[in-house]
Formats: sequence, structure tokens, C-alpha cells
Amino acid sequence: MTTTQHVKTLQSDKAVRPPRKFAFIGRSAATLWANWKSRLGLIILAFFILVAIFAPVLAPYGASQDGFPRNADSSPEHWFGTTAAGEDVLSQLIYGSQISVTVGFIAGILSTIVAVLIGLSWGYIKGFGAEVVNFIVNLFLVVPGLPLMIVIAAYLQNGGLVMIVAVIVITGWAWGARVLRSQTQSLRSRDFVTAARFSGDRPFRIVFNEILPNMTSLIAGGFFGAATSAILAEAGLEFLGLGDSSIVSWGTILYWAQNSNALLTGQWILLFAPGLCIALLAMSLTLINFGVDAISNPRLREGKSR
Repeated sequence: MTTTQHVKTLQSDKAVRPPRKFAFIGRSAATLWANWKSRLGLIILAFFILVAIFAPVLAPYGASQDGFPRNADSSPEHWFGTTAAGEDVLSQLIYGSQISVTVGFIAGILSTIVAVLIGLSWGYIKGFGAEVVNFIVNLFLVVPGLPLMIVIAAYLQNGGLVMIVAVIVITGWAWGARVLRSQTQSLRSRDFVTAARFSGDRPFRIVFNEILPNMTSLIAGGFFGAATSAILAEAGLEFLGLGDSSIVSWGTILYWAQNSNALLTGQWILLFAPGLCIALLAMSLTLINFGVDAISNPRLREGKSR
């Protein structure tokens, strides 16, 4: 085979092969699906996402539609009964998934972005700037998260979902930043980073082009952890009455059920159903994290993904 033919063969092979980015995504998806815990989490998460998207189609009544008999038991018209205000419980559960899923993912994404920006910069820089960031992060880590969240939410009351997301982001980035900082310090002394530094690359490019791609699975795991915390925090703040009680979410269902003494009237479903939905949604993200760990650690992989 001549040199020209060999070059053409290599070019044709490159044209056939899929891009490395898509190959990595495919391998990651296969690893997530091969792990039975992650697969179960993906199924549960997909169920809640579909329910949130098609809530207007699935719900038998409107989210705040009242006029039904109050505190009614389960019946063919109202599978989970009605609230003290005469609203259908099943419809509220279906519409409530929209708030919990939206707040969980938005707050999780924003918390992860803040953690990535601070953690990578903190791990790469040295000197006085690193000490200042270290003091701020330690301050957020030392202060208990829930009391701090309650204080901030009480101060920024009547801010709606934007306030809840802001409170969760403010209180939820520090732990992820510390984990990413430790990994960045470990990668900072590697040969490829040293080569990039000697070649004249700027610190910004070294951090986000050389170091960041090596922490993809760690960042993904941090996102799922942040989203889980955000879902639980949103429900907790709404249950305490620190959110917008006029919206329909799983947290506000618990809030109004407590105010109407649902347990004393025998309507335990008002507390059990939204609590179960919150637990299942949070559990699904935790289960997916097992698959994310398997992406970064081949020893944890199962089945064909090995």
C-alpha cells in the first residue's frame, strides 16, 4: 500500500468514526443504564419529569380548582379525596411535581456552576486570594445550613420561587466547591498542566480547558447531590410557610395539610402522598449517583459496561 493510499484510509476511518464527545456520552449512558440502581433512578426520574410536563393532560381537575366537598374521602371522582378548601388532592400532587422538579434542577444547576467556578479557581490560585476564599468557604461550611436557610428565607419573604432558588444556591455551593478544590490541587501538578503552563497558556484556559474536562463525573455527581438537597430544601421551606403559599407544590400541600389538622380529621393521605413523592424524587437522584460513580471508577461498573 502506498503512502497516499494509507493516508486516504486513515482519513476515511476518521470520517466513519463518531466524534469522541459523542462516544463519551454513549459510554456514559451505557454505564448509567448497566447499573441497576442507576437504571431504577432514571426510570423514577423520567416518570416524574413526564408527569410534570403533561400535568395539564393527566390532572383530572385544575391545580387550584375548588368547589368540591371539603375533606372528602377517596372516591371514583376524587381518588385521593379533597382538601379542607375543597380541592382535588390528586390534581394538586400532579401539578405540584412541576414546582419540585423545576426548582430542584434550576437550583442544582446554579449551585453546581457556582461550586465549579469557585472550586476550580480556588484550587489553582495561590497566595492571599486563596486564603480569602478559604475563609469564606469555611464560614459557609461551619454555619448550619438549615438555620441559615430559614433566616435568609424569612428576611427575603414573599419573593416567590426566585427567592427559594436564591436561598438554596447561596447555602448549597460550599461543599461542592471544597471537593472540586481538592481535585484541582491534585491535577495542578500533573505533567499536562505543567506543559500547558510552560507553553504560555493563561490560567483561565488551563483551568477550564485542561483541568475541568478531567472532573466531568465529579461535577455530575455534585449536580445530582445539589439537586437532591434543593428538592428537600424547597419542600422544607414551603412546609414552614417561608415560601409562596399561593402556589401548588408538594411543600405547600404539606403546609396546608398541617394548618387544617389533616391527621386529626383522618386525612393522612394529605401528608403521606406528597411526602412519598418528595422521597422518591430525591431517592431517584441519589440512585443515579451510583451510576455516575461507576463512570469515574471502572471497578464499580456492572454488566457489559465493563
